[in-house]
Amino acid sequence: MSTAFNVPSTILTGAGSSRELVPQLRRRGLTRVLLVTDAFMVSSGLAPRVAADLAAAGIAVEVFAEVQPDPSEDNVLAGFARLEACRAQAVVALGGGSPIDCAKVIAILPANPPPLARFMGRHQVPNAGLPLFVIPTTAGTGSEVTKVAVITDTRRDVKMMMLDQHLLPAVALVDYELTLSMPPALTAAVGVDTLTHGIEAYVSRLATPLTDPLALACIRLCGEHLETAWREPGHRAAREGMMLAATLGGMAFANSSVALVHGMSRPVGALFHVPHGISNAMLLPTVTRFSIAGAVARYATVARTLGWTRSGESEEAAAITLVAGLEALNRRLKIPALRDYPRLDGDRFRASLEKMAGDALASGSPQNNPVVPTLEQTVELYRQAW
Repeated sequence: MSTAFNVPSTILTGAGSSRELVPQLRRRGLTRVLLVTDAFMVSSGLAPRVAADLAAAGIAVEVFAEVQPDPSEDNVLAGFARLEACRAQAVVALGGGSPIDCAKVIAILPANPPPLARFMGRHQVPNAGLPLFVIPTTAGTGSEVTKVAVITDTRRDVKMMMLDQHLLPAVALVDYELTLSMPPALTAAVGVDTLTHGIEAYVSRLATPLTDPLALACIRLCGEHLETAWREPGHRAAREGMMLAATLGGMAFANSSVALVHGMSRPVGALFHVPHGISNAMLLPTVTRFSIAGAVARYATVARTLGWTRSGESEEAAAITLVAGLEALNRRLKIPALRDYPRLDGDRFRASLEKMAGDALASGSPQNNPVVPTLEQTVELYRQAW
């Protein structure tokens, strides 16, 4: 059976690559753009700098900075209204996964009218939208190279996962220098998110010979650089390594799929507004322990790639070592357990178990897990992770 492999047509990496935005727009003859970003990117001065560079080059730019964490359908529709008003020919995304995901869906709407719910699932976007140029500022989601967007339907408390080739950026400008100012807590959250992408892409039932090397490279780079980037925010080699890991992980999971961790993580974010990277990190050890039986050799390879195993250790022992290592990594990075997260009320969490488990399984990702859980098993996994 044939499998598809989709990545942006142009990916520029390395220090200063974000400065290539104007040349990339010019070579395509684009003169009016919508810049999708968030309030922090504006207050930090980065969004105004990008807008000024565009204006100085004669490119008309409208800034839409009303994207919130875990972007909602209302964010997308407000951005689309701004896009129509300024008659933009292209969309530029600047920021972390939230502005990028929001920009992806804004860009397809001129050719694919709302409601957004009709794009939920796999391959549900009929037509290509406007070209999208992406500048990531966090080394985490990998959204700059994926055909995936996640938008929250606040009316149903559901995170809508959309996967379609038409969501893929045309150009990704991956500049690790933009991550040098990330604080340790954000570095930890997006770093373990990146590691989760690599692991799930590698153990996914849809993994391929094209995605495996990318997933393993992502995992290796996380093992080498994540904790250094967390301890020493200005460490350029560590920041470059994690930025590359995020991009490689994105390329891997977008073409092999994430699995149960992401499926269970989305309802936690939708109901309790826990940032995506943190909820992934909280769930990763528990889900890994449950999933080992379906892919012992692959989980053992993950542990060895991270450098966490002893010489001569059996595959079963290496896989168990991986679970302990993931728990210890969360502790070292000061990532809290679910029960210790301030926004999570225990009674409400327990009352939401059935809904979260049902929404997780309905998302489609758990079906690609090495062991596919039942509804009852998913409820129990939430209890164990708590």
